[in-house]
Amino acid sequence: MNEVLRLHGVSKTYGKDGPAPVEVLSGIDLSVARGEVVALVAPSGAGKSTLLHIAGLLDTPDEGQVALNGRDMTGLPDKARTEARRAELGFVYQFHHLLPEFTAAENIILPQLADGVAARAASARATDLLDRVGLAHRAAHRPAELSGGEQQRVAFCRALANQPALLLADEPTGNLDPETSDRVFDMLMALVRETGLSALIATHNHDLAGRMDRIITLGRPLA
Repeated sequence: MNEVLRLHGVSKTYGKDGPAPVEVLSGIDLSVARGEVVALVAPSGAGKSTLLHIAGLLDTPDEGQVALNGRDMTGLPDKARTEARRAELGFVYQFHHLLPEFTAAENIILPQLADGVAARAASARATDLLDRVGLAHRAAHRPAELSGGEQQRVAFCRALANQPALLLADEPTGNLDPETSDRVFDMLMALVRETGLSALIATHNHDLAGRMDRIITLGRPLA
């Protein structure tokens, strides 16, 4: 199975039973191959976040199919969707959403414990990931003690903690200044390449998009 993600005929309309329905997505076909890093580019309001939420099993399409690693996720009960998210998907957002009362290392350890990983192994995994992004020396620091770029690097590590097959990122450097954005994006790409996972990354930054394997633009035919 070469495809990690496949969306086929995905459509989504908000408020369709109300007086002013808004069609956000219509008949979207999209695929991400194993080991591929795909940029998703579109103006604000074009449906990037909705598409990522559907791909990440956080929302359901009105029509169409979502498949992960060849398995049809359409119509699965909530418990099965939650298990698939935990086992196969990693998420990064524009804001880091780290738990403020926990250290950098603990923020990476917690999702592993929730997935049944032993504490010692989870700690070792957190240390390794932090070392890869140059933050091993900040492992015991809480988010408020880290810079914005450091917080986002920890968020990357957390997203990869459970070794997902697919990373979904929504403007992951959009809250950083240009210099920090470039540096953090380079670290994200290095992590993705080293671990061999796939990624679908929404961004407004065309320079960053051009450094990925392929660019998909909403509003044009998708492949």
